[in-house]
Amino acid sequence: MTRRALVTGGSAGLGGALAAELAGAGFTVVSVDRTPPDHTGGVVHVECDLARREAVDRALPAILAAGPYDHLFFNAGANATGAFAGLPAETAARLMTLNAETPMVLASMLVREDAVRSGMCFVSSLSHFTGYPGAAAYAASKDALAVYAKSIRGPFGRRGISVTLACPGPLRTEHARRHAPEGADEARRMPPEVAARAIVAAALAGRRLVIPGAGPKLFALAGVLFPAITARQMRRLVYEKLGGPVW
Repeated sequence: MTRRALVTGGSAGLGGALAAELAGAGFTVVSVDRTPPDHTGGVVHVECDLARREAVDRALPAILAAGPYDHLFFNAGANATGAFAGLPAETAARLMTLNAETPMVLASMLVREDAVRSGMCFVSSLSHFTGYPGAAAYAASKDALAVYAKSIRGPFGRRGISVTLACPGPLRTEHARRHAPEGADEARRMPPEVAARAIVAAALAGRRLVIPGAGPKLFALAGVLFPAITARQMRRLVYEKLGGPVW
């Protein structure tokens, strides 16, 4: 039997790398995104603007029909950088829908319809472990997703479904480039293919948490042990170097 995997935001960036990694491992991948994926071999596209709840509701029958799935990867997300007081309300709402509400809706629907065989993975952020001055709405939405993943681990586990939380650090993607401070060294960010390999391996093994890379693991530990110091470091590295808001 051919294994099937769902990847949200699978058209490019980390999502594209996840889709390619899964397809290379023999999965038929269903990518849910606004645009078709760059990687087409073994990937089926379901068009949906995941930042709009009405669009998600319309796409639910097509997503369900493309299953059932062995594994789900809730990856789609977006950032918004700049002073929180200037963040437009509609931008904050779209961010919360895309980063938090949509994966929760899809996870509950697919489990309720018995469309998940083995496991699911929620892609949060390294910001789950520290404050993120300059991207408070993004950090709040990704933290909500992380808490949700931890909360459903017990009840979903009793159904035989593992729940993996992925918290990658900065990646070498176009989206990250748009939101990075001017002059940031892109070579220090992890290639999405490397992060995808670690995330897929952890999810298929049913691990509870994956933080790709030694540096991000140390940063996460610092955020837990020294939260105030780490938050100040994030302010220095990100907020104080932002050239202006990017919504």
